[in-house]
Amino acid sequence: MSPVAPNVSVRPEASAVSGPAARFRGPKPRPASWWLRTLAWTVAFLTLVPLIYLVVRALGMGSDAWTIARSPRNLAVLGQTVLLTLAVTASATAVGTALAWLTVRTDLPGRSVWAAATCLPLVLPSYVGAFALIAALGPHGMLQTLLAPLGVERIPSLYGFGGAWLALTLFTYPYVQLTVRAGLRGLDPSVEEAARSLGRTVPQVFRQIVLPHLRPALGAGALLVALYTLSDFGAVSLLQFDALTRQIHIQYSATLDREAAAVLALMLVALTLVLLAVEQRTRGRGRQFRPSAGVSRAPRRHRLGPWRIPALAFCGLVTLLGLGLPVLVTGFWLVRGWQAGDRIGGQWDLLRHSVGASGLAAVACVAAALPVVIYAVRHPGRTSRFAERTAYLGHAMPGIVVALALVFLGARVLPWLYQSLAMLVLAYVILFLPLAMGSVRACLLAISPRTEEAARTLGRSPAGVLRAVTLPQLRPGLLTGGALVFLSCMKELPATLLLGPTGFATLATRIWGATEQAFFARAAAPSLILVLVSAVSLAVLLRHEEEGLPG
Repeated sequence: MSPVAPNVSVRPEASAVSGPAARFRGPKPRPASWWLRTLAWTVAFLTLVPLIYLVVRALGMGSDAWTIARSPRNLAVLGQTVLLTLAVTASATAVGTALAWLTVRTDLPGRSVWAAATCLPLVLPSYVGAFALIAALGPHGMLQTLLAPLGVERIPSLYGFGGAWLALTLFTYPYVQLTVRAGLRGLDPSVEEAARSLGRTVPQVFRQIVLPHLRPALGAGALLVALYTLSDFGAVSLLQFDALTRQIHIQYSATLDREAAAVLALMLVALTLVLLAVEQRTRGRGRQFRPSAGVSRAPRRHRLGPWRIPALAFCGLVTLLGLGLPVLVTGFWLVRGWQAGDRIGGQWDLLRHSVGASGLAAVACVAAALPVVIYAVRHPGRTSRFAERTAYLGHAMPGIVVALALVFLGARVLPWLYQSLAMLVLAYVILFLPLAMGSVRACLLAISPRTEEAARTLGRSPAGVLRAVTLPQLRPGLLTGGALVFLSCMKELPATLLLGPTGFATLATRIWGATEQAFFARAAAPSLILVLVSAVSLAVLLRHEEEGLPG
């Protein structure tokens, strides 16, 4: 699950446009052509292949599947996964909400600088952050080395629940921060001013007025954090916490027990679907909106007064742990590796593999998103909506689940695709197709169907209209969607580990392999390169958004 774009929802309806643009009533849409329907349903079916295969495999096991699922060991792992998800979601929501409030609604010195600095951990993969925490705070790490002259021979262990909770909190809170910042900017300040005029204090206004209005934004951010935590493999593996993702990989790679791995994968999918169902149910209970259009104006900033120093210390601590520590640790071990003879030049093959696979996946995702989105938007109906929603299911499945299902499928049904680059790209498409669909859908909704109908009346075929009229206007959405997919694929770990061709090492797999064996100097160079490439991709994406492009 890609941790990159909090403004891209895993729900198709979140991309819908409301207002007059959504109620456009032009000419009655023509029936979808056979090739459009065929392409759309082919894409939708491909995204269902992993789930179908796991269900069929579990059903084939009969009662053994139920025995594996309810074993005390697996139930304990399930409970630990739920506990970690709840803990990370709660702490990330608290940290993200506090930072959003401080950087939007207070007179915090350097608000814009803190807003940017505290959001930057978003470009760090969780396994890079876990590597930094282990190298700095783990056994025989930098902190223990510094404390050794003072007689401190051992510091508390970072491994287990505490380390996984800290790492995932530090690198997921920006999801909540970004969504809450957007919610605070859209909140009508007159509501708060009315409450203040009635004698409410600032804490009372925040608790009784602001928080209820921010519930949709909080829910969206918390959902992204929870989904990321459920799907994370790198951080929990490096920090030796027994979550479902780690146990699935152990069952597959260490014990070669594919039946147990399939059952655990289905348990993880079930957890994810329950989480999505709960979010959808709570989201539909209420809506928050301005009673009138009014005049957009900036709200009054609250004075921190004596709380300014603690607020600055809080922002500094979060930035130090989430951004400063990974950069410092990576730089330290990079220098150590250079002194030991390691050279960055040896990383270019890793970079070429990562960029090549991610680039192919970005192109494939954009191409696959086109027929599904055009079918759903230009030919609305039950079947087109069902095809679109089906295509979103892959994004709800953790990467290790998709990878495991495709490993089974490739080994038993399609051996000619097993451990090929095509299989890896297919996994990326299943996982990240909704990122491209969201951007393309938003762009297509802004294009009037009248232009396409006019081209049809001039004798253009549906394919000719797509090539000459629709695609040129969709270019911004295609570029934005491709950038999102590329950024997510660069950081994807479990699918790359299980499905990559033999000898096909990437930046992500090299980092994971080196840190798993505590070769921190060997992991520093690929970590730095991955972070730099991710930061460049994110900067390009944000530049497109600032220019008003969809996505």
